[in-house]
Amino acid sequence: MSDNDLDVRVRHRLGRIELDVHLAVGRETLALIGPSGAGKSSVLRAITGLLKPKDGRIVCAGRVLFDREDGVNLPPEERGVAMVFQDGALFPHLTVAKNVAYGLRPRPRSRRERRAQVAEILERFAIAPLADARPARISGGERQRVAIARAVASSPGALLLDEPLSALDAVTKSRVAGELSRALTALRLPTILVSHDLGDVAGLADRVAVMDAGRIVQVGPVEELVRAPASAFVAAFVGTNYFAGRARRVGDRTEIELDDGTRVVSDDVVAGRVGVVVPPWQVAIGDPASVEPGGNVVVGAVTSVAPRGGSLRVTVAGKPAIVADVPADTPAAAALAKGTIVAATWPSALTRLIAEGGSNDAG
Repeated sequence: MSDNDLDVRVRHRLGRIELDVHLAVGRETLALIGPSGAGKSSVLRAITGLLKPKDGRIVCAGRVLFDREDGVNLPPEERGVAMVFQDGALFPHLTVAKNVAYGLRPRPRSRRERRAQVAEILERFAIAPLADARPARISGGERQRVAIARAVASSPGALLLDEPLSALDAVTKSRVAGELSRALTALRLPTILVSHDLGDVAGLADRVAVMDAGRIVQVGPVEELVRAPASAFVAAFVGTNYFAGRARRVGDRTEIELDDGTRVVSDDVVAGRVGVVVPPWQVAIGDPASVEPGGNVVVGAVTSVAPRGGSLRVTVAGKPAIVADVPADTPAAAALAKGTIVAATWPSALTRLIAEGGSNDAG
């Protein structure tokens, strides 16, 4: 681990769950996602010093911030870790420039030095034209940039962001995500970004750690999590189809009997208990009468049609239930409606098989 990394190992009882996490973050953005109550925010609180774990060790930029065994527990103001809250937590009565100046660490020796440092930070985050504005007069995206600029002004060893996009509407969220992505890419600080929605952070994170009941159950790039989720829980969070079953080789293909009794086929050579992974964009939706033999077919009623970027996310209540992404500008998409009976199909060559199981180590 380099001196610029953040290494977090914490164990702590949180109500009914036991927090047991290891995160090793380099000069990258790691998204920590999971449902409410999984322990995500508690990890951030432990890093900042607002929570004292019962056991563990936290090291940032070569400095030990917490070590239960050695009795080290630096106070929050001495940890050199910057936290950006969901709403930015800017001072409403101060201008943008004064908000940023408030974060300067170490404190400048003169007003001239302070003005120069603030001007450099404002330019770096493209908010110099907002210097004299107050937070209420700027957009959500601009407030987030100001909040990050103020955090960076403290010269932190790591940056923590708690649900930075969750309070924004869909249109604003897309714009702010783009601005936030550019800011984080330029910083290259060890950054942990907490969210309950992968869609909010997929374009921001170099890696994603999925958390459930106090533990990291899988970590990797978004593409890897979608292609090979370690469990049905992870699959649900990353938005891919996942079916559990038992595989056996039949001729030149693998046949999987799913836990609901239905069968699917794959070209992968695997035997025993498996997870069957089928990304939604690889599932075609069509007329049940025109289905050709040889592939995998699920027939059922459409239960929901939801816009998702340039496509429609279609849920089919077959056996098993399955979701598909249909390009929004196609004739097939125009014909979709709730209650319509359709066939969801995908070839055996696109049916991935993985061993069931996971890990709680995100190093």
